[in-house]
Order: sequence, then structure tokens, then C-alpha cells
Amino acid sequence: MANASVSIVTDSFKTHIRESPWSLRVRRQGYQRLLVFRSQVDLYYFWEKRWFFIALAVGLVMLSAPTPEGLTREGLIVLTMSVMAIIMFVTEPVPLPTVALLIIAGQVLLLGLESTAVAKSLMTDSVLFIMGSLMLAVAVVHQKLDKRIAWFMVQFTGVKTFNICLGITTISGLMASFIGEHTVAAMMLPVGITLIRLTSEDPKKVRNLAAVVLFSISYGASIASIGTPSGGARNAIMIGYWKEFFYDPANPETAGYLIDYLGWMVYSYPVFLVQIPLVTVLLFTAFRPEYRNMSRAVTKLRSQIAEEGPLKPGDWVSMCFLFVILFAWIFASSSVGMGIVAILGASAFLIAGLVRWEDLNSGVNWGVVLLYGAAISLGVQMTETGAASWIAESFLAMLTPLGADQGIGLWAAVSALTTLVTNTMSNGAAVAVLGPIVLNLATAANESPLVIGFITSISSSFAYLTVVGTPACTIVYASGYLKTTDFLVVGWRMATVSSIVLMLAAVFYWPYLGR
Repeated sequence: MANASVSIVTDSFKTHIRESPWSLRVRRQGYQRLLVFRSQVDLYYFWEKRWFFIALAVGLVMLSAPTPEGLTREGLIVLTMSVMAIIMFVTEPVPLPTVALLIIAGQVLLLGLESTAVAKSLMTDSVLFIMGSLMLAVAVVHQKLDKRIAWFMVQFTGVKTFNICLGITTISGLMASFIGEHTVAAMMLPVGITLIRLTSEDPKKVRNLAAVVLFSISYGASIASIGTPSGGARNAIMIGYWKEFFYDPANPETAGYLIDYLGWMVYSYPVFLVQIPLVTVLLFTAFRPEYRNMSRAVTKLRSQIAEEGPLKPGDWVSMCFLFVILFAWIFASSSVGMGIVAILGASAFLIAGLVRWEDLNSGVNWGVVLLYGAAISLGVQMTETGAASWIAESFLAMLTPLGADQGIGLWAAVSALTTLVTNTMSNGAAVAVLGPIVLNLATAANESPLVIGFITSISSSFAYLTVVGTPACTIVYASGYLKTTDFLVVGWRMATVSSIVLMLAAVFYWPYLGR
């Protein structure tokens, strides 16, 4: 009975507390605070994702506008998707692989393409190459060959960060001028990451250092890809255009349009060499490294190399694999594709037990593979719908009123146009689309097709502004040390300086070649 009385009193007290004005006021205040908190959370979410919604708004405005004359409805849709993708590539309001997924879905839902056709356009040889290269990079790190390559390099450069970055740019450039930027970026990425990690395991403490090291790889490879016909597919594309449009076997005077390997190098290799020191200077201007010298990393590297001792049998096998892969890239990729070579190379490492699939699965940034595949797929639609040609023709139509329809004004305009286009699609696609237009323009303006052609092809390497501009940029971004905004921070500087160097070559150097 006593327990029952206590229970009744307790329940009565709880009811009194719950219904008292003080209790109601406390509960009301708590509820209001909860509403304020939820509204703040909602506002934070919308603020954090604001560029995503801005991109959607821009897309709705573009699709609602009348279709411009000369542009198909499908071309407008692709152009809209490209603008939205660029906004999200630069601002990164959502993970970049999400943008890739939206590009894929947009082609099916907005363009009405078959999903199977879109899927086929995703897995090109370039995408296979990116995927295989990233797998090979993980295998190289797993075998610790990257440390030996880095140690070999610092023997010549010393410990100063500036000299090391200059050495990375030079080595990457010299190799990329002959075997292509894709290959070199994949080979040098583990070397750069090794030097960064040996300096500090905390990415926040080496934020700027990582930027100058990794951009030294990608930009070194990019500026060098103009050096020889084998440096990039767009060089061979331009050589083919010259032969097709201007060479006549019956007219000996047109023999100058048969540009051979050495002839190309005479025009373009000096343009690459001049830019090597400029890359390092611009990187140190845009990013101030936390460490002026990397003696700490070099000391650790020396001790680790000493602990590991001489090369083991597995190391020699790995090196043999790498040389065979490199040899196949140079001599067999034209027949089987660079992607197939990379995939077979990664398979060889797995078959030999030099790396496990678990290592590859955890070490490869598969989102980057998806991102690059979606970007190439969108570039294909830019070409097939005529959107890329419409952009080029509209841009060139504005030159005449500005007085930029001949001479250096025309050269600068062609370079700017190519730079703009190559930052939204692959450089090979950019030259393939723009080549016929600018070469016909050269004839109409009584300009040298060789000069205009070289300007177009070389400018297509100025894809410094976006992650998807070149495979080299995509590969270094996959390291996880860089942000998309980093490419803008230094990219506009690189594009400006490279354009100036190109114009100086066209004005002062090329006229002395006698063509």
C-alpha cells in the first residue's frame, strides 16, 4: 500500500512538472532551438551545394532559350551539358565521379541515346590506358621501384625543392616528347608521391609541396607532347591534314607540306625546351612550398634504400616488365592500342605474383577512371552533334570586326580558341574538329597553313585548367593531393605564358625556317 501511495505521488509530481508553465516554457524553447538548428543545417547544405544548383539553373536557362542559328537542338543539349559539367568540374560541389554519372545519364535521358551506345563510348582505348596506368603505378609502388627511381634522380638535382621540381619537369618532358604524356605521367606519379610522403605523412603539412611536385610531372609531360609526332595523336592528325589538303604529288612546290619526324621537331622542340624552366618558376609563384629543400625526404630515402639492399629477383623481374611495357607502348601501341598494352602489363604483374589484386583494388582511384570515360564520351557527342564546330565557327566569325582576321591577331585568336576547346575535350579531338576549320581559314586569310596548323596543334597542349584536360592531369589528380581549383590557380598562368612563347616562336623563329 505504501508503494502504491509513493507511485501515485510520483506520477502526480511528474504530471505537475510536465504541465507546469516553467516546464512548458522550457520545452517550447527547446523546440524552437531545434527548428533554428534544422534551418541552419538546411541553409548550410544549400550553401555548400550552391554551385550544383547554380549549374542546374544555368542548364535550365540554356535549354529554355531558342536554339541558335546553325546549331541543332541536340548540339544545344550537349553544349548545355558541357557548360554544366565545367561549372561542377571547377567548383566541385559534389564528388567528381558524381558529375561523370550525371553526364552518362544525361546522354540517355536528354539526347535519347541508347544506354548500350553510351556505355560503349565510355570504355575507349584512352580509358583503358588510364586504368591500366594507374594499376601499373600501384604495382611500381608495391615493388618500391619508385624509391630507386627517385634516388637516382636526386643524385643529379640535389636536395633543393626548386631543383628537384626542375629535374622532374625536365625528365618528364624529355621522355614525354617521344613516348607520350600518358605513359610518362603514369611512370613518374609514384616517384612524386614517394618524395611527398617521405617529407611528411600528413597531406595538410605538404599541401603546396605536393602541388609543385605533381604539377611538375603533368605540366612537364604536357608541354613536351608537342615536341615530336609521337608525342601526341593530335600531331599526327595535323600532319595528315596538311598532306590531305595541300600536298599534290604532281606539284613539286607543295612538297613542303610533307612534314616528317625531324621537320616537326625543328618547328616545335625549341618551343618545348624554352618552357621547361618557366614551368618551375610559375609553380613556385602559384604555390609556395612548405619546404625549401627536401633533405628530410632524401635522408629517409637514402636510409630506406640502404636497408633494402641490392635489387632482389622480384625487382629485376618488375624492371624487365616495365621495359617491355615501355617498348610495347612505343612500337606496338599503333596496332593494338596503348590501353591494351597497359592492361596486359598490369595482368603480368598479377600473374607473376608481384602485386595482389587487393592492392590494386585499394590503390587505384576508380572514380577517376569513370570521370575520364564520361568526359571522352561527352567529347564524342560534342563532335557528332556539331556543337564543337558551331563553337569554332561562331568564335572565328567574331574576328573580322575586331581586325583579328590576319597576322598575329589571327594567330592569337586561333591559339585562344584551341586552348578553350582543348580544356573541354581531349586534345586529339580538339585538333580533329578544329583542324579543317582553321586550315581553310588560313587559306582564305592568305596565311601559311603550316603556321596556323602548328599553332593549333601546339595550343591543344595548353589543357592546364581542368582535371579532364589531359590524361596527365587526370593521372596526377588521382593521387588525392590536388583539388580541382588548384588547376585554375596555376593553369591560367601556364596558358598565358605558353601562348606568349608560342607567339614569339611564330613571329621570330619560324620565319627563319624558310617555309
